[in-house]
Amino acid sequence: MLNVFTLDKGRLSGRLIQHEIDQPAELAGLQPVWVDLESPSPEEIGWIASRFGLLIPNDIVDEDLEESARFYEEDNGELHIRSDFLIDDDVTPRNVRVAFILFNNVLFSVHGEDLPVFRLLRLRARRIPALIEDAKDVLLKLYDADAEYSADALEGIYDALEKVSARVLKHDVDDTAAAEALSAIAKEEDLNGRIRRNVMDTRRAVSFMMRSRMLSADQFEEARQILRDIDSLDSHTAFLFDKINFLMDATVGFININQNKIIKIFSVASVALLPPTLIASVYGMNFQHMPELSQTWGYPFALGLMAASVAAPLYYFRRKGWMK
Repeated sequence: MLNVFTLDKGRLSGRLIQHEIDQPAELAGLQPVWVDLESPSPEEIGWIASRFGLLIPNDIVDEDLEESARFYEEDNGELHIRSDFLIDDDVTPRNVRVAFILFNNVLFSVHGEDLPVFRLLRLRARRIPALIEDAKDVLLKLYDADAEYSADALEGIYDALEKVSARVLKHDVDDTAAAEALSAIAKEEDLNGRIRRNVMDTRRAVSFMMRSRMLSADQFEEARQILRDIDSLDSHTAFLFDKINFLMDATVGFININQNKIIKIFSVASVALLPPTLIASVYGMNFQHMPELSQTWGYPFALGLMAASVAAPLYYFRRKGWMK
């Protein structure tokens, strides 16, 4: 999918106008500030090369982590930035790599799927005049929206952990409830880690833009504000990691308590069965002179003695509260 965004030069100056391109001829009369390529076909990449003189390689969205491979400038003035953006959905939260190219005052973005941050910026730029002035504004506003999206996701994690806390810390926790709590905690821990990775990547990208001296004074100050927001998100992710670890330890502790209760029951049962086992062993010995064996009351006497030997320790354990 190929979306081209131009700036409204009329009364609503600075408002983005979106154009969905289906034919290369539709690009001819446009002066875009942002060209967004979502899972582009080879034909669409060819249209970009023909119209803007920009060659987009097939492996532009790669997995390189080195800064030299993710943030660099070509000899012809192309500025390349690769950034991760978060998708927080109910199925599989994930980080999606986006390749940005800033060339001849046009921002080109290439990614494999639609992103919530991109949708948020398109919505804002259509409704808020003077939000965008050039391609660098688009990139900064994307990073700003990304920080806000990460903050909203962190608030969602906190709310989810509060529900887990209420379930784990205020009620008796059986093994089923503990397993559900551990699953929920693990899910939020994974999302929190992805958010931390996302804001760390955004910090690197914004810092690179500031070092490259490509920003105006106002844009530079906006970039500094984005970095301050990211710093606050960093401390919040650290707080959530601590809360996650606490809830994880508490839940595992309840599981251990439940297991200890089961082991305690088996221990009490084994101790209670030791006296009747001893009595049965005594009367099972093959001595010739054992008076009770020749008596008619010998068998019921042995059974009663074994029953009493079981009841006595059980009564004692219950009095001590060891069977709760």
